[in-house]
Amino acid sequence: MIKKFNTLYFNFSNSIEKHSILIMRISLAIVYIWFGALKIFGMSPAGELVEKTVYWLRPEIFIPILGICEVIIGLGLLVKRFIPITILLLLLHMIVTFFPVFILQTACFDSFPYCPTLVGQYIIKNLVLISGALVIAGKFNKKYFNEAV
Repeated sequence: MIKKFNTLYFNFSNSIEKHSILIMRISLAIVYIWFGALKIFGMSPAGELVEKTVYWLRPEIFIPILGICEVIIGLGLLVKRFIPITILLLLLHMIVTFFPVFILQTACFDSFPYCPTLVGQYIIKNLVLISGALVIAGKFNKKYFNEAV
């Protein structure tokens, strides 16, 4: 039984390996385009969080601009030629997404640091996006990039 399971799993693993980076790029692109579009159209549940974090800028201007930047990152993930600069922009964006943890600590945690609120969980999940970006960056080395372009 275990041997059969392992055989099935390893067959699956070998076949998915060929497409895993593409799946990761598309997944990250969907998240960035979707969340960015919500900001552009004023429908983002994160709008209030952004407004409170970047309180010195007018939210009716800043939030749509942030949304446009997120859509650009999403689109950049879909075009192999733009992967290196897109990953850099994504990682810079991700650094900024952790600002509320320091600026709005009470909005992010019921008890710091072990009991995050829904907002805190929303921010913590960005660790998965960062990991996905690093996996993509690791795959898009010079050899692969030259073949892809």
